[in-house]
Amino acid sequence: MALVKKIKQLLIGNPLNPFNPQILHHVSLVAFFAWVGLGADGLSSSCYGPEEAYMALGPHPHFALYIAIATAITVFVISLGYNQVIELFPSGGGGYKVASQLLGPHIGLISGAALIVDYVLTIAVSTASAMDAFFSLLPTSLLSYKLLAEVGLIFILLLLNMRGMKESIKILMPIFLGFFIVHVFLIVYGIAAHHQGLSLIIPHTILETKNSIAAIGWIPVLALILHAYSLGSGTYTGLEAVSNNVNRLREPRVITGKWTMFYMATSLSVTAAGMILLFLLWGPQPQVGQTLNAVVFHSVLGDSDLGKLMLLITLLLEAGLLFVASNTGFLAGPSVLANMAIDGWVPNRFRHLSTRLVIQNGLFLFGIFALAILLWCRGKVSLLVILYSINVFITFSLSLFGMCVYWARQRNKASPVWLWRLLFSFLAFLITSSILCITLTSKFQSGGWLTVVITCTVIFICLLIKRHYIKFNKKLAQLDIQLKQPLVHPLNPVPLDPQQPTAVILVGKSTGVAMHTLLNVIRMFPRHFKNFIFLSAGIVDVESFAGQSSLEKMRQEVNENLQYFVDYCHQYGIAAEAYAAFGTDTVEELTKLAVEISKKYSNCIFFSSKLIFEHDNFITRFLHNETPLTLQRNLHLQGKELVILPMKI
Repeated sequence: MALVKKIKQLLIGNPLNPFNPQILHHVSLVAFFAWVGLGADGLSSSCYGPEEAYMALGPHPHFALYIAIATAITVFVISLGYNQVIELFPSGGGGYKVASQLLGPHIGLISGAALIVDYVLTIAVSTASAMDAFFSLLPTSLLSYKLLAEVGLIFILLLLNMRGMKESIKILMPIFLGFFIVHVFLIVYGIAAHHQGLSLIIPHTILETKNSIAAIGWIPVLALILHAYSLGSGTYTGLEAVSNNVNRLREPRVITGKWTMFYMATSLSVTAAGMILLFLLWGPQPQVGQTLNAVVFHSVLGDSDLGKLMLLITLLLEAGLLFVASNTGFLAGPSVLANMAIDGWVPNRFRHLSTRLVIQNGLFLFGIFALAILLWCRGKVSLLVILYSINVFITFSLSLFGMCVYWARQRNKASPVWLWRLLFSFLAFLITSSILCITLTSKFQSGGWLTVVITCTVIFICLLIKRHYIKFNKKLAQLDIQLKQPLVHPLNPVPLDPQQPTAVILVGKSTGVAMHTLLNVIRMFPRHFKNFIFLSAGIVDVESFAGQSSLEKMRQEVNENLQYFVDYCHQYGIAAEAYAAFGTDTVEELTKLAVEISKKYSNCIFFSSKLIFEHDNFITRFLHNETPLTLQRNLHLQGKELVILPMKI
């Protein structure tokens, strides 16, 4: 066990204390780090999004000017729309919370399920794309190892994120910055080197537009532009990641979030629109085994030794950025899962933090499902992109429609800005919903249907989990009402005698369950135990880690619950006291407390209740923690006895 702990500490790092006032400052992100960590997903789309849009124009390349302008404008429109989300929901949750609170919990479920699938696919498609770019520089004889390399890459990312968000960002930051700086330089250099053609773009575009409308009509021309525009819309993915993770940003969170969105929008619009403009100026032709980015950069840099070296560095940075982009799924996805766990849509264990204050269970889930999809698709980017391209715009559309509903409700509050914000939110909603409809229609038969099936399956599973938790919570609430005993004015505390038999009772969140344990111990061992000690562990999860005030509130609730049992014993002349511990692992904290208590009270026995379901199976055990059984094993190994009292519910 000691060796395992040392290896874990070496790989993941030392535990962090959530109650340290400086820890929130340590793990939170400034705008620059947030841009690097959360902006890679969108920025990496410039490796393939502009190419898809440009190629879709076919014999009408000059229409790319419209696509470039629309791309730059739309990125800022959506980012400004999400600034409103950051203002209204500074505790994080983003699209899921917007849809849940403004449109209803079931609409929120659709948004959350779409985000979960989207982030899993973000990991899979970015990992596969990164390896495609990297292996294109290697001999073809090594291609058989590509899928194995993709699996290894996901494990590396999982390990990095287990150390914490900021640590993973610091390691990947040079790749992100290198990509952005090199691509901005090449875009500016490529446009400047072709400055004569730049002055002819607008008149040529206008002329081609007039000729095309005269030949086929304005509706087919508009349809062609919209189709190409929607194919390049992958550029906008990742913008929602900031609003999902506002709670991880440095205070003041809203201002930090807005600056992060500004950095993301600027970098996205420059790279995506700039790449389309480069294609238009240089007119690259597709070549087998090369991306259009590689072709146009080769044309810009030339065949000199320096040009070849720069091209190699550029392509390696593109592969590296796609690797960083796959990390966005690990950074943002578990936060969505944790917020859904708080609302009961997914198992409670996904809201728990590890000793490094990361959402460990969520990280493992996203890693496992990304691996499963990657292996099922055999790493084929063409199939993964089809699965990937729909869900994010479901969340975009629902979030922005929720903002429309919010500002429409503000009209009676005499706010002078409600109308302009409503119109702006509606414009953003119109853009994203149009892209969603076009993408879903054009890609449904080629694989889009599978995305719909996967998302609907996730929604169905979440509905079943929610139904179970609703029934369980109702029964637990009834139990609390039935078993909670009234308190009269407590008598003077009875002195404790550490030499006398002592019953140590574990107290959880439910008062009824702990009272069931206490009453059964008194009934089963009448007048045997002279001391009653109550133990409880306050667990720091995503909800309580929202800020120092939330942590203090959680600490107060735990102490008040324990004090109730002490007062109850005192009013009947029973000696009692309580102990509490706080951390991220229930079993670990209770084990530490138990060791301390057994040193003071040598003649003690531990007691806990375990809920027994009428139809017990793997699912119920997964949905509810097995703390008593795990704790019983740990204490038994240390020579201490824990008696578990079953309680049917």
